[in-house]
Amino acid sequence: MDRWQAMRIVAKVAETMSFAKAARHLNMSPPAVTRAVAALETTIGARLFTRTSRSVRLTEAGSRYVEECRRILVEIAEAEAAAAGHTGMVTGTLSVTASVLFGRLHVLPILTDYLDAYPAMTARTLFVDRPVNLVEEGIDVAIRIGHLPDSSLTALRVGTVRRVVCGAPSYFARHGIPKSPADLKAHRIAVSTGSWPSPEWRFRNDERVTLHPTLECNTNEAPIDAALAGWGLTRVLHYQIAPALADGRLQIVLGEYEEPRLPVHVVFPEGRDAAMKVRTFVELAVGRLRGNGVLN
Repeated sequence: MDRWQAMRIVAKVAETMSFAKAARHLNMSPPAVTRAVAALETTIGARLFTRTSRSVRLTEAGSRYVEECRRILVEIAEAEAAAAGHTGMVTGTLSVTASVLFGRLHVLPILTDYLDAYPAMTARTLFVDRPVNLVEEGIDVAIRIGHLPDSSLTALRVGTVRRVVCGAPSYFARHGIPKSPADLKAHRIAVSTGSWPSPEWRFRNDERVTLHPTLECNTNEAPIDAALAGWGLTRVLHYQIAPALADGRLQIVLGEYEEPRLPVHVVFPEGRDAAMKVRTFVELAVGRLRGNGVLN
Protein backbone atom coordinates (compact mmCIF):
# COMPACT_ATOMS: atom_id res chain seq x y z
CA MET A 1 0.00 0.00 0.00
CA ASP A 2 1.40 3.44 -0.90
CA ARG A 3 2.16 6.05 1.73
CA TRP A 4 -0.61 8.39 0.56
CA GLN A 5 -3.27 5.73 1.05
CA ALA A 6 -1.84 4.80 4.44
CA MET A 7 -2.02 8.44 5.51
CA ARG A 8 -5.68 8.59 4.40
CA ILE A 9 -6.43 5.52 6.50
CA VAL A 10 -4.66 6.87 9.58
CA ALA A 11 -6.46 10.22 9.25
CA LYS A 12 -9.84 8.49 8.99
CA VAL A 13 -9.16 6.27 12.01
CA ALA A 14 -8.20 9.40 13.98
CA GLU A 15 -11.38 11.15 12.83
CA THR A 16 -13.72 8.30 13.76
CA MET A 17 -11.68 6.89 16.66
CA SER A 18 -12.64 3.46 15.38
CA PHE A 19 -10.98 1.01 12.99
CA ALA A 20 -14.37 -0.45 12.05
CA LYS A 21 -15.97 2.93 11.31
CA ALA A 22 -12.93 4.05 9.32
CA ALA A 23 -13.17 0.86 7.28
CA ARG A 24 -16.81 1.56 6.44
CA HIS A 25 -16.03 5.13 5.37
CA LEU A 26 -13.15 3.94 3.18
CA ASN A 27 -14.98 0.89 1.77
CA MET A 28 -12.31 -1.41 3.18
CA SER A 29 -12.38 -4.37 5.51
CA PRO A 30 -11.45 -3.74 9.18
CA PRO A 31 -8.48 -6.17 8.99
CA ALA A 32 -7.11 -4.27 5.99
CA VAL A 33 -7.31 -0.99 7.92
CA THR A 34 -5.63 -2.58 10.93
CA ARG A 35 -2.81 -3.98 8.78
CA ALA A 36 -2.27 -0.64 7.04
CA VAL A 37 -1.95 1.24 10.34
CA ALA A 38 0.38 -1.41 11.77
CA ALA A 39 2.57 -1.32 8.67
CA LEU A 40 2.82 2.47 8.82
CA GLU A 41 3.70 2.37 12.51
CA THR A 42 6.47 -0.09 11.71
CA THR A 43 7.76 2.08 8.88
CA ILE A 44 7.95 5.29 10.89
CA GLY A 45 9.00 3.57 14.13
CA ALA A 46 6.30 5.03 16.38
CA ARG A 47 3.00 3.89 17.84
CA LEU A 48 0.17 6.12 16.52
CA PHE A 49 -2.79 4.69 18.42
CA THR A 50 -3.40 3.16 21.81
CA ARG A 51 -5.91 0.35 21.33
CA THR A 52 -8.07 -1.38 23.90
CA SER A 53 -11.08 -3.64 23.49
CA ARG A 54 -13.34 -0.61 24.00
CA SER A 55 -11.54 2.40 22.61
CA VAL A 56 -8.96 3.79 20.21
CA ARG A 57 -6.93 6.85 21.19
CA LEU A 58 -4.15 8.78 19.52
CA THR A 59 -0.76 8.75 21.17
CA GLU A 60 1.14 12.01 21.50
CA ALA A 61 3.23 11.06 18.46
CA GLY A 62 0.05 10.02 16.66
CA SER A 63 -1.59 13.40 17.28
CA ARG A 64 1.37 15.23 15.74
CA TYR A 65 1.55 12.81 12.81
CA VAL A 66 -2.18 12.97 12.03
CA GLU A 67 -2.14 16.77 12.06
CA GLU A 68 0.61 16.73 9.42
CA CYS A 69 -1.18 14.00 7.46
CA ARG A 70 -4.30 16.11 7.20
CA ARG A 71 -2.33 19.12 6.02
CA ILE A 72 -0.52 17.05 3.39
CA LEU A 73 -3.73 15.39 2.16
CA VAL A 74 -5.44 18.75 1.70
CA GLU A 75 -2.42 20.09 -0.19
CA ILE A 76 -2.39 17.02 -2.45
CA ALA A 77 -6.09 17.41 -3.24
CA GLU A 78 -5.66 21.09 -4.05
CA ALA A 79 -2.56 20.39 -6.17
CA GLU A 80 -4.46 17.75 -8.15
CA ALA A 81 -7.34 20.18 -8.71
CA ALA A 82 -4.89 22.81 -9.96
CA ALA A 83 -3.16 20.33 -12.28
CA ALA A 84 -6.52 19.34 -13.73
CA GLY A 85 -7.32 22.97 -14.48
CA HIS A 86 -9.81 23.30 -11.62
CA THR A 87 -7.93 25.84 -9.54
CA GLY A 88 -10.35 27.43 -7.11
CA MET A 89 -13.16 25.05 -8.07
CA VAL A 90 -15.06 23.64 -5.12
CA THR A 91 -16.73 20.30 -5.76
CA GLY A 92 -18.40 17.55 -3.80
CA THR A 93 -21.34 17.26 -1.43
CA LEU A 94 -21.61 19.38 1.71
CA SER A 95 -23.67 18.13 4.65
CA VAL A 96 -24.94 20.64 7.22
CA THR A 97 -26.92 20.16 10.41
CA ALA A 98 -28.87 22.57 12.64
CA SER A 99 -32.03 22.58 14.73
CA VAL A 100 -35.21 22.42 12.66
CA LEU A 101 -36.46 25.98 12.96
CA PHE A 102 -33.05 27.67 13.02
CA GLY A 103 -32.04 25.61 10.01
CA ARG A 104 -35.12 26.58 8.04
CA LEU A 105 -35.02 30.27 8.96
CA HIS A 106 -31.30 31.04 8.98
CA VAL A 107 -29.16 28.20 7.60
CA LEU A 108 -31.10 27.26 4.47
CA PRO A 109 -30.82 30.77 2.90
CA ILE A 110 -27.06 30.69 3.45
CA LEU A 111 -26.81 27.22 1.96
CA THR A 112 -28.77 28.09 -1.19
CA ASP A 113 -26.58 31.18 -1.71
CA TYR A 114 -23.52 28.96 -1.26
CA LEU A 115 -24.77 26.57 -3.94
CA ASP A 116 -25.35 29.52 -6.26
CA ALA A 117 -21.76 30.67 -5.67
CA TYR A 118 -20.31 27.16 -6.18
CA PRO A 119 -22.42 25.48 -8.89
CA ALA A 120 -20.28 22.32 -8.91
CA MET A 121 -21.36 21.63 -5.31
CA THR A 122 -24.36 19.73 -4.02
CA ALA A 123 -25.63 19.76 -0.43
CA ARG A 124 -27.79 17.91 2.03
CA THR A 125 -29.26 19.08 5.33
CA LEU A 126 -30.03 17.33 8.59
CA PHE A 127 -32.32 19.71 10.47
CA VAL A 128 -33.27 17.92 13.68
CA ASP A 129 -33.91 18.92 17.29
CA ARG A 130 -31.45 16.45 18.79
CA PRO A 131 -27.68 16.21 19.26
CA VAL A 132 -25.85 15.03 16.14
CA ASN A 133 -22.48 13.27 16.10
CA LEU A 134 -20.70 14.85 13.15
CA VAL A 135 -18.33 11.96 12.55
CA GLU A 136 -20.79 9.10 12.96
CA GLU A 137 -23.47 10.77 10.80
CA GLY A 138 -21.10 12.08 8.12
CA ILE A 139 -21.75 15.77 8.76
CA ASP A 140 -19.35 18.47 7.56
CA VAL A 141 -20.66 21.51 9.44
CA ALA A 142 -23.03 22.04 12.37
CA ILE A 143 -24.63 25.19 13.72
CA ARG A 144 -25.04 24.63 17.44
CA ILE A 145 -27.02 26.65 19.99
CA GLY A 146 -25.93 26.32 23.61
CA HIS A 147 -22.75 25.63 25.53
CA LEU A 148 -20.46 23.12 23.81
CA PRO A 149 -18.78 20.14 25.45
CA ASP A 150 -15.03 19.84 25.14
CA SER A 151 -14.10 18.13 21.87
CA SER A 152 -11.54 18.08 19.08
CA LEU A 153 -13.94 19.98 16.79
CA THR A 154 -13.31 23.57 15.75
CA ALA A 155 -16.00 26.00 16.92
CA LEU A 156 -16.40 29.62 15.78
CA ARG A 157 -18.77 31.76 17.83
CA VAL A 158 -21.19 33.76 15.69
CA GLY A 159 -23.58 35.26 18.23
CA THR A 160 -25.97 34.59 21.09
CA VAL A 161 -29.69 33.98 21.60
CA ARG A 162 -32.06 34.66 24.49
CA ARG A 163 -34.44 32.17 26.09
CA VAL A 164 -37.64 34.12 26.68
CA VAL A 165 -41.16 33.70 28.08
CA CYS A 166 -43.80 35.12 25.77
CA GLY A 167 -47.51 35.39 25.10
CA ALA A 168 -50.03 37.28 23.01
CA PRO A 169 -51.39 40.68 24.09
CA SER A 170 -54.91 39.20 24.04
CA TYR A 171 -53.87 36.58 26.60
CA PHE A 172 -52.34 39.18 28.92
CA ALA A 173 -55.47 41.32 28.63
CA ARG A 174 -57.55 38.42 29.99
CA HIS A 175 -55.14 36.83 32.47
CA GLY A 176 -52.69 39.54 33.47
CA ILE A 177 -48.91 39.76 33.12
CA PRO A 178 -46.71 37.64 35.43
CA LYS A 179 -44.48 39.84 37.57
CA SER A 180 -42.10 37.12 38.78
CA PRO A 181 -41.22 33.55 37.75
CA ALA A 182 -43.34 32.18 40.59
CA ASP A 183 -46.42 33.83 39.03
CA LEU A 184 -46.14 31.43 36.08
CA LYS A 185 -47.77 28.73 38.20
CA ALA A 186 -51.09 30.58 37.81
CA HIS A 187 -50.88 30.67 34.00
CA ARG A 188 -51.54 28.17 31.20
CA ILE A 189 -48.22 26.92 29.84
CA ALA A 190 -47.47 25.25 26.51
CA VAL A 191 -44.10 23.56 26.02
CA SER A 192 -42.09 21.61 23.48
CA THR A 193 -40.96 18.31 24.97
CA GLY A 194 -38.16 18.05 22.42
CA SER A 195 -36.35 21.29 23.18
CA TRP A 196 -37.21 21.67 26.87
CA PRO A 197 -38.22 18.30 28.36
CA SER A 198 -37.73 19.30 32.01
CA PRO A 199 -40.69 20.77 33.95
CA GLU A 200 -38.22 23.05 35.76
CA TRP A 201 -37.63 26.50 34.26
CA ARG A 202 -34.48 28.27 35.39
CA PHE A 203 -34.01 32.00 35.62
CA ARG A 204 -31.33 34.51 36.59
CA ASN A 205 -29.57 34.01 39.92
CA ASP A 206 -30.42 30.31 39.74
CA GLU A 207 -34.10 30.92 40.51
CA ARG A 208 -36.09 27.82 39.55
CA VAL A 209 -39.79 27.19 39.05
CA THR A 210 -41.30 23.73 38.57
CA LEU A 211 -44.28 23.94 36.25
CA HIS A 212 -46.97 21.49 35.18
CA PRO A 213 -47.68 22.41 31.55
CA THR A 214 -51.26 22.27 30.39
CA LEU A 215 -50.13 21.53 26.83
CA GLU A 216 -47.10 19.44 25.83
CA CYS A 217 -46.14 19.38 22.15
CA ASN A 218 -43.58 17.36 20.22
CA THR A 219 -42.51 20.27 17.98
CA ASN A 220 -41.16 23.76 18.67
CA GLU A 221 -43.69 25.39 16.36
CA ALA A 222 -46.85 24.11 18.11
CA PRO A 223 -46.40 25.95 21.47
CA ILE A 224 -45.59 29.12 19.52
CA ASP A 225 -48.81 28.69 17.54
CA ALA A 226 -50.73 28.24 20.81
CA ALA A 227 -49.21 31.43 22.20
CA LEU A 228 -49.99 33.33 18.98
CA ALA A 229 -53.62 32.22 19.30
CA GLY A 230 -53.79 33.79 22.76
CA TRP A 231 -54.19 30.42 24.47
CA GLY A 232 -51.30 30.60 26.94
CA LEU A 233 -47.60 31.28 27.55
CA THR A 234 -44.55 29.46 26.26
CA ARG A 235 -40.77 29.66 26.57
CA VAL A 236 -38.71 29.74 23.39
CA LEU A 237 -35.48 31.00 21.93
CA HIS A 238 -35.74 34.62 20.86
CA TYR A 239 -35.03 34.02 17.16
CA GLN A 240 -37.99 31.64 16.92
CA ILE A 241 -40.50 34.43 17.46
CA ALA A 242 -38.63 37.45 16.04
CA PRO A 243 -41.26 38.23 13.33
CA ALA A 244 -44.15 37.93 15.82
CA LEU A 245 -42.34 40.26 18.26
CA ALA A 246 -41.65 42.78 15.53
CA ASP A 247 -45.31 43.09 14.52
CA GLY A 248 -46.69 42.91 18.05
CA ARG A 249 -48.40 39.53 17.87
CA LEU A 250 -46.30 38.32 20.81
CA GLN A 251 -44.60 40.10 23.67
CA ILE A 252 -41.88 39.04 26.10
CA VAL A 253 -42.43 39.02 29.85
CA LEU A 254 -40.08 38.51 32.80
CA GLY A 255 -37.18 39.86 30.74
CA GLU A 256 -35.37 41.03 33.88
CA TYR A 257 -35.28 37.42 35.11
CA GLU A 258 -33.78 35.87 31.96
CA GLU A 259 -30.78 33.57 32.16
CA PRO A 260 -27.54 34.65 30.43
CA ARG A 261 -27.70 34.37 26.65
CA LEU A 262 -26.84 31.08 24.95
CA PRO A 263 -23.89 31.06 22.52
CA VAL A 264 -24.27 30.07 18.87
CA HIS A 265 -21.32 28.38 17.12
CA VAL A 266 -20.43 27.09 13.68
CA VAL A 267 -18.76 23.75 14.37
CA PHE A 268 -16.67 21.60 12.06
CA PRO A 269 -13.87 19.00 12.25
CA GLU A 270 -10.24 19.26 11.17
CA GLY A 271 -9.65 22.96 11.90
CA ARG A 272 -7.37 24.70 9.43
CA ASP A 273 -6.99 21.50 7.43
CA ALA A 274 -10.69 21.21 6.64
CA ALA A 275 -11.58 20.48 3.03
CA MET A 276 -12.06 23.43 0.70
CA LYS A 277 -15.83 22.84 0.54
CA VAL A 278 -15.99 23.17 4.33
CA ARG A 279 -13.71 26.21 4.51
CA THR A 280 -15.67 28.11 1.86
CA PHE A 281 -19.04 27.37 3.46
CA VAL A 282 -17.82 28.20 6.96
CA GLU A 283 -16.44 31.52 5.75
CA LEU A 284 -19.81 32.44 4.23
CA ALA A 285 -21.88 31.14 7.15
CA VAL A 286 -19.79 32.85 9.83
CA GLY A 287 -19.96 36.19 8.04
CA ARG A 288 -23.71 35.98 7.45
CA LEU A 289 -24.60 34.76 10.94
CA ARG A 290 -22.41 37.35 12.67
CA GLY A 291 -24.20 40.00 10.66
CA ASN A 292 -27.60 38.56 11.58
CA GLY A 293 -29.43 41.07 13.78
CA VAL A 294 -31.23 38.23 15.61
CA LEU A 295 -27.99 36.77 17.03
CA ASN A 296 -26.97 39.77 19.13
